[in-house]
Amino acid sequence: MPEPETKTEKLQKVRARLGVGSRRELETWIQAGRVSVNGTRASLGQRVSERDIIRVDGRRVGFSGRGGRPDNRGPGLRVLAYHKPAGEVTARRDPEGRPTIYEALPSLRIGRWIPVGRLDINTTGLLLLTTDGELAHRLMHPSTGVVRQYAVRVFGEVRPEVLERLRTGVELDDGRARFQSLEDAGGEGMNHWYSVTLKEGRNREVRRLWESQGVRVSRLIRTGFGSVSLARRLRPGRWEELREEEVAALREVAGLEPVRHRPPRRGQRKAGSGQRPAGRRPRAGSR
Repeated sequence: MPEPETKTEKLQKVRARLGVGSRRELETWIQAGRVSVNGTRASLGQRVSERDIIRVDGRRVGFSGRGGRPDNRGPGLRVLAYHKPAGEVTARRDPEGRPTIYEALPSLRIGRWIPVGRLDINTTGLLLLTTDGELAHRLMHPSTGVVRQYAVRVFGEVRPEVLERLRTGVELDDGRARFQSLEDAGGEGMNHWYSVTLKEGRNREVRRLWESQGVRVSRLIRTGFGSVSLARRLRPGRWEELREEEVAALREVAGLEPVRHRPPRRGQRKAGSGQRPAGRRPRAGSR
């Protein structure tokens, strides 16, 4: 009997999904001869399968050989929940020298941390980061419709008709937008809190929705993204690695098949421990 046909994918797509550089970077690496397949220099557009051995600069990162799933030794299965404080930028380098989120994250032997969306410098709260490029892309894409949840503090009284417009939709400079839900969360004096959700992540969309109605946002916290919520125990500037079932839930939301999670390691909680160690910023003194 003939052997079943082996599924193949373009090398650039596989590499990007495993989080080892962007597709443009991977194309540059391939052209520079830094990538090999089965010991032979790779070429642009080359197709590979789970049977192939892929290396970058001599280091193996690829498939596990079981249905084309990423190798547990590679970076394709890691997801972090980071509590971003105010004053940090979601960028690898900042021309103004401001602190970046990457200063607080654990180092990777292979691959890189890919943020699932961005939070502006004044917004705090939950920011997911992963080494799986395809997962990040799927979660960020508007067609996936992943729910983002925020706690918003505004200054002054907001009239009922304004709240209704924000629920039904208003015109912004990049198109119509609205909150999927908007609930009163209380407050004191001139400060009032609301809990809002939306299913897309346009630039500064939450702030711009309120500003379109003449309402000033004085504080903005992302409290949830999809199936992941910001844990009370996770202090600003710290991270924790998601459990296997949490990663599986995110992949399901993104329309991806589940994969084997990497084994517990330092900085992660172990199954059944009841404890969840958080990463600490490697910084002397306090801010």
